[in-house]
Amino acid sequence: MDSPTLELARALVRRPSITPKDAGCQTLLAERLSAAGFTVEELPFGEVSNLWARRGTAAPLLCFLGHTDVVPTGPESAWSHPPFQPVVEDGYLYGRGTADMKGSVAAFTTAVERFAASHPGHTGSVAVLITSDEEGPGVDGVRRVMETLGERNDFIDYCLVGEPSSHDTLGDEIKVGRRGSITGRLTVHGEQGHVAYPDAAFNPIHAAAPALAELIDIRWDEGDELFPPTTLQISNIHAGTGADNVIPGEAEVVFNLRYSPAITAAGIQERVGALLQRHRLPHTLEWRHSGSPFVTRGGALVEAISAAVERRTGSAPIRSTGGGTSDGRFVAPTGSEVVELGPVGATIHKVNERVAAADLDALSEIYEDILRRLLVDRSAGSY
Repeated sequence: MDSPTLELARALVRRPSITPKDAGCQTLLAERLSAAGFTVEELPFGEVSNLWARRGTAAPLLCFLGHTDVVPTGPESAWSHPPFQPVVEDGYLYGRGTADMKGSVAAFTTAVERFAASHPGHTGSVAVLITSDEEGPGVDGVRRVMETLGERNDFIDYCLVGEPSSHDTLGDEIKVGRRGSITGRLTVHGEQGHVAYPDAAFNPIHAAAPALAELIDIRWDEGDELFPPTTLQISNIHAGTGADNVIPGEAEVVFNLRYSPAITAAGIQERVGALLQRHRLPHTLEWRHSGSPFVTRGGALVEAISAAVERRTGSAPIRSTGGGTSDGRFVAPTGSEVVELGPVGATIHKVNERVAAADLDALSEIYEDILRRLLVDRSAGSY
């Protein structure tokens, strides 16, 4: 028989909630949380489903943050099992979203259920915030919910994000922050012509090449003890008409920077703009800023998570800011302590995504321990 956490994870995976669809996941969670004494509220924006559930009205407020949307499966024929038919095999639960992040959502849901039953008079408040827009543009999800909460003067003191933070084993690594993300879409304008008559045309690829070479060689900063140095990667280059004897009229280059707190988005834009001007490139440049860097360098949440993980696994987690970004970037600017703790992320977004079934139960126990440390032991002066 499945444990309650594994059973809930299976039920969530069965719902094909590809961004921005929720496919009924939040309805299931709302029913569970309402039965546990949470006040549940739906906050839909556009095509995105958002769920805000809170138990208690006092501070401090500990919020579990997660998402029910998943990335597309790719060719289902490449999967060992149908991606939305969860199967446990050799100790692993297979299915799209098992690691990113329906497994965590199941784990913190069962954790808050047990905690509410064991500590009905706990101090502070517990909340669960779920979106169906984490894998998408991130416009109508947590960003919009945080705006709504801000208008109400609802402040989250501690935000625990269930992203798959672990590297090799459960709890070996937690994310105490993330780098910022900014994308540039550069269009270099040329003049189309015949390749045999280059003097009568202007090749935007040739013109852009020296500037791009300089751009990718920039050493932006050195990072610090928690943040790796800022990196730039060109993700897409497109030019040409499809014919091999035509000089294209324009070339488009897309690049992304994951940047540390040592620099700013404005500073990046200014430096790139100056470089392009120096190379005298006729161009158009559009920017999309996905989020600023954030970090929780210490505090009650980090300490509670570290202690709970060490108690369960025998080792304190490494504190990291590596990897991509998360919805924590929308919560951190309010002043909340934000930390990510979830299962091993080795298979996220891949074919045959999976998570160790035993890790889901262990993760739920760790989440419950964190609740106890922050909302029971801490108020009693024993933590």
